[in-house]
Amino acid sequence: MAENTAYKKMAAEIYAGAGGMDNVESVVHCMTRVRMSVRDDTKVNEEKLKGIPGVLGVVDDEQLQVIVGPGKVNKVAQEMVAMAGVKLGETIPTHNHSGKEKVEEFAAQNKAAQKAKQKSTPMKRFLKDISNIFVPMIPAFVGSGLIAGVVAVLTNMVTAGYLSGDTWNQLIMVLSIIKNGMFSYLAIYTGVNAAQVFGATPTVGGIIGAVILLTGMNPEQPIKNLFTGEALAANQGGILGVILAVWLLAQVEKRLHKVVPDSIDIIVTPTISILLIGLAEIYLIMPLAGFISDNMVGGINWILNVGGAFSGFVLGALFLPMVMLGLHQILTPIHVQMITETGSTLLLPILAMAGGGQVGAAIALWVRLRKDKELSEMIKGALPVGILGIGEPLIYGVTLPLGKPFITACIGGGIGGAVIGLIGGVGAIAIGPSGIPLIFLIANHKWWGYVLGLLAAYLGGFIFTYFFGIPKDRLAAVQETNQNEKQVASNIPAESKASVQEKLYAVATGEVKPLTASVDKVFSQKMMGDGYFVVSDTGDIYAPVYGTVSSIFPTKHAIGFVTEHGSEVLLHMGVDTVQLKGAPFTIRVHEGDKVTPGTLVATVDLEALKVAHKANEMLVVVTNMEKVKQLSPVSAKHVSPKEEILTVTI
Repeated sequence: MAENTAYKKMAAEIYAGAGGMDNVESVVHCMTRVRMSVRDDTKVNEEKLKGIPGVLGVVDDEQLQVIVGPGKVNKVAQEMVAMAGVKLGETIPTHNHSGKEKVEEFAAQNKAAQKAKQKSTPMKRFLKDISNIFVPMIPAFVGSGLIAGVVAVLTNMVTAGYLSGDTWNQLIMVLSIIKNGMFSYLAIYTGVNAAQVFGATPTVGGIIGAVILLTGMNPEQPIKNLFTGEALAANQGGILGVILAVWLLAQVEKRLHKVVPDSIDIIVTPTISILLIGLAEIYLIMPLAGFISDNMVGGINWILNVGGAFSGFVLGALFLPMVMLGLHQILTPIHVQMITETGSTLLLPILAMAGGGQVGAAIALWVRLRKDKELSEMIKGALPVGILGIGEPLIYGVTLPLGKPFITACIGGGIGGAVIGLIGGVGAIAIGPSGIPLIFLIANHKWWGYVLGLLAAYLGGFIFTYFFGIPKDRLAAVQETNQNEKQVASNIPAESKASVQEKLYAVATGEVKPLTASVDKVFSQKMMGDGYFVVSDTGDIYAPVYGTVSSIFPTKHAIGFVTEHGSEVLLHMGVDTVQLKGAPFTIRVHEGDKVTPGTLVATVDLEALKVAHKANEMLVVVTNMEKVKQLSPVSAKHVSPKEEILTVTI
């Protein structure tokens, strides 16, 4: 038990020497050293670290290394991470206590409580898995999407005749190669991430994702759809088909791991898993999507024949589900046929409204849930890309994982499509990305009709999401955060909102001097904080504040105090006296004791300090200077215990 206490004290002292727990980002250890990543090197006090009993040395390199020797280094490191509430190598959160941070703590606690109250359903679990699969890809979506948006604008302007020349075509080709690194192989990235979510082998999941690309298939001898006899098309089955296949992969792998001997598991399990799921993907999942696509094409043709606002609404509302299933590619022949026969495709501008509905829905979510930092960051990243006609970041990162916003976004797309259908004759002279870039391809000067439809989609997606599409759990969490902010603001004591003054008193009879006059550079340069010291005439040392004894150093040379208003004050008796291992000091108080300036806290053998050639300086330092607004100046003079020395304004 005593040994554990010693390790805890050492852990606490190492934190103190490293600038406090808030200055330590993470803790690991090797055979002999506690290794710390620190946030601010200037706050590290090497001398203080070296003076800790049991510390054999300090190395300040890329990491701050405190040498404590084999056998106990792991115990000290474990105590340090236990104190921080993390594991070895994990980031240590900061622990400040301002009103703002109290609000954030309340919000985090209530968010966790809110999540605990929610009932888990298969649909919620499915949407959560979708989110976990695609959220890691958001940065790639955003970066590649913005490049794709630029490519779309340039391509459409070249097609429309606004730009020309080999230089522009070369630039478009180079940018296309870059952005295709994401979108051409999205199925593979999805397979890798889905495998991580479902518990399968990530690289095997990538292979399963790549299967739908049908790489290496001879176009003259294509694989036939078992349901229709027609040729399978690359990407048939779409992203959701990949997710389904990888989920099956996870089930197969888990069962094989249980029955296959360990000695051959690495050979047998991946081989059988890839073969079984790959065959199922080619001969079942992709053909099933083909069956769906054939029927959807028939439905689209029927809708087009009906015409008008009704057709526009239905097509605009259904296009997002088609994108999810990877079925939007089957419309390319229809677009081509329309352009060939009439000079423009009336279908593309209507379908482009689906992206407008997404944009409107995202803006509504941003407005209603702006206190949800995680969601807001995603929306801010995906929204510009969505406006440029790249919808995947908004679909997979925002609306689909939340459920209802995906439906209201579809309705917004339907409203935009209805407007274009009602105007009539709004067509595109070529196939290109949707959103704002498509304006350049609208035929017969009817760009205004497309713009009206786009605005209607924005507005429709916004209104329906604002009133009907906000997830209740997210809204409840935000509302609770708002309430907590008000509650915390009302509960913060008046002294926390305004400046508070505290007095520091003389700790001994003798001459008081400003801290800058100390012979110790660590103190004189105020590395640990600001304060004063007394050259003591007698060995009786008193408390410098009204407060509580927070810590007593094992070598008895220093005592920590905490005042009523949170000032952290260190009483350091003598300079470099840690080396004396407590011999000249007799401590008169215990940790947790309440003290006043009249409380005798220690007795120092001044003669022993003189013999050891240690400076007779009883240093008093306010260590948490981040909370201090001002310290009054200290003038050299002779003082007695309980005499006011300086005023601390918090």
